[in-house]
Amino acid sequence: MIRFALRCACGHRFESWFRDNAACESLMAAGHLNCPACGGVDVAKAPMAPSIASSRAPDRTAESEARDARVRAALLRLRETVEAHSENVGTSFAEEARKIHYGEAPERSIYGDATPDEAEALAEEEIPFSQLPWVSRGNS
Repeated sequence: MIRFALRCACGHRFESWFRDNAACESLMAAGHLNCPACGGVDVAKAPMAPSIASSRAPDRTAESEARDARVRAALLRLRETVEAHSENVGTSFAEEARKIHYGEAPERSIYGDATPDEAEALAEEEIPFSQLPWVSRGNS
């Protein structure tokens, strides 16, 4: 897995993890990589500093902890909205997305799990989907 710093055409900066560089490039080229702030698909890699491991824990400020809490709350609201308005198809997500795309199943909003290979295949077939950060409901 590799983490890239990304930037959308509106200037929003964000990070995401990918199986490898090719997976990132493929998703960007197919327009399946969305900015979490504005939803834009015109996304490019942004310059980033290398990550260097340190033996001491970083200092956490009250401001950064408050920001993290707000982000977590927003992601939990996103999860609740998706769950309330979509059907969970579990590990059959890629198969069901294909059926919907090709008219073999009724059109509806679905969510579930896909492997990186399945996501890459959906992108190559130009089947629209989005990868969402799925936070747990607990405090972990």
